[in-house]
Amino acid sequence: MILHSLSAREILKALGVGVVTALILSAIMLSAFKFGIAPMPKQPILAFAETLFGALLPLPVGLLFHVAYVTFWSVVYIALFRNRLTFLNALWVGLFLWVVILVVFFPFIGWGFLGMAISSKLIPGSLVPHLLFAAVLWGLCRVVFLERKFSSQPESEENRKLRHVGSGLHSLNCYCVAAL
Repeated sequence: MILHSLSAREILKALGVGVVTALILSAIMLSAFKFGIAPMPKQPILAFAETLFGALLPLPVGLLFHVAYVTFWSVVYIALFRNRLTFLNALWVGLFLWVVILVVFFPFIGWGFLGMAISSKLIPGSLVPHLLFAAVLWGLCRVVFLERKFSSQPESEENRKLRHVGSGLHSLNCYCVAAL
């Protein structure tokens, strides 16, 4: 695994992907908490910020922490896998972060190892947002870092001839295979 050097434009794109990913996930998770779907007593990132500062904090502080955290890991994903922004690589990052929340964040905020001081439901309940993170991150990267395969330059005569010869060879190959 190598850390790719990103251009200034790619860094801005990566930051944008991170912020948009964080906002999409925040909207989903806030809805899950509002409708009582989430098995956690509160947003883990808000609990983390409250533990860090030793005081009760308003939800927007937790959301700011969430945006910073998701943006950071989105940029890490893009910097690590710039030439291979695949769903599988995004999934590996999401699963790594899921393990981190289970063995680092949950104990830090007083929810116990794997969240067992609260409920065993926190294990799958915390997996779902990380799977969503992987899917949203990968999807946004596909859109933002789409490699253009078409050029605005007119095709050269040599390339046109090669393409024509190549299609003729393909037809000949198909004919030979069909004849067998």
